[in-house]
Amino acid sequence: MVDWELRPAVPSDIDAAVELRAAAMRPDLERLGRYDEHRVRQRLCDRFEPAHTWVIEVDGAVAGCVALRPAEDAHWLEHFFLAPRLHGHGMGSAVLRRLLERTDRAGVPVRLNVLQGSAARRLYERHGFTTQSEDAVDVWMVRAPVRLPAGA
Repeated sequence: MVDWELRPAVPSDIDAAVELRAAAMRPDLERLGRYDEHRVRQRLCDRFEPAHTWVIEVDGAVAGCVALRPAEDAHWLEHFFLAPRLHGHGMGSAVLRRLLERTDRAGVPVRLNVLQGSAARRLYERHGFTTQSEDAVDVWMVRAPVRLPAGA
């Protein structure tokens, strides 16, 4: 696996994050007939909150992004994507594990939605997410916090 760092996002990260999101999501959105070059970028621009977002860096360059936004009954895992060249090498699992350790310590469930047919769904299922509902485009999933051993 590639060495990576997770750092808090800053407003200036938006441009790199938007382009990576478009590249990472394009295959799934095209498969679903929903790819729109402008919309795929605008959705992140409209919802980018640096206070709840981390940037994934490889060799000092932006290689991905992930947000964990607090809500009333859970945290929402959002905007989780990696540069396509990094898919399938365990980095997504490592990043997700780190975030889930935080939510487990806090005793907070995590919710997300993923596109139908996306390989990311298998990643989430491997980490304990279960399907709550789905439609022709999206699958909504939740993961209850895992009780950690004392002192963890």
